[in-house]
Amino acid sequence: MEQTGSRDVLGFAVTGAPDVRGAAVRVPTQPRAADVDRERGAARGPAAVGGAARGEHTHSETPIPQPRVEGRHVVQRSSVRGQIVDALRTALVSGELAPGEVYSAPALGERFGVSATPVREAMQQLALEGAVEVVPNRGFRVVERCARELAELAEIRALIEVPVMLRLARTVAAARWAELRPLAEATARAASSGCRATYAESDRAFHRAVLTLAGNEQLLRIADDLHRRAQWPLVGIPVSRARAHLVADAAEHAALLEALIAQDLTVVQSLVREHFTGA
Repeated sequence: MEQTGSRDVLGFAVTGAPDVRGAAVRVPTQPRAADVDRERGAARGPAAVGGAARGEHTHSETPIPQPRVEGRHVVQRSSVRGQIVDALRTALVSGELAPGEVYSAPALGERFGVSATPVREAMQQLALEGAVEVVPNRGFRVVERCARELAELAEIRALIEVPVMLRLARTVAAARWAELRPLAEATARAASSGCRATYAESDRAFHRAVLTLAGNEQLLRIADDLHRRAQWPLVGIPVSRARAHLVADAAEHAALLEALIAQDLTVVQSLVREHFTGA
């Protein structure tokens, strides 16, 4: 792959980074903060415009066109931040945000067409999730994961979900499990594509549908957070090996459903543990 030595896939300067802009995750372009300040200044008068031009601090945030719903304006600032969080998470899973690299909020904001504030908030969320760490006066560094961290996450997921799966296997009707087959098939198709980001989304959807049957919202939140963390790729895994792992992982979904339909608790326990830990 050609090395540009100038910008990475999300549009920041990274020496020697491959130019793969075509794979970048796109967020709908929003008006830039400077344009918003000029518009607001024009509405308030010349004095306000002059104040903004002199660099006075404002708390303006990049606005989004606000559709009316039953005569009210819908505030959508949080949806912009949410879109950026989703885009960054996808970039993490796919490897577009490279482990060990530092990315700044202004550079990301320029890429996404928003101010640095919602990007910084999105990065702070990723920091809470353990995906990135704050680098003072520079931005955020993508955390480099190790095999031990992945093993620890798998162990925790098994401790939480195996007992739940066994309880559900005893209480949920076979017809209800059969309804989840399309989700299992979707993971198989996503795995065959070799796209980690696409597979990650379908994989979470399958597991979320299974755990939803437990009727425990707190369980769903905790399990989904652990699952998302477990999907961040390790450094240096060849693409061919990663694809083979996805295909094998997806096949276990179908096998698990069949065991749940048959209420075979021994097989259910074995499959779930192997699915998480590979043991």
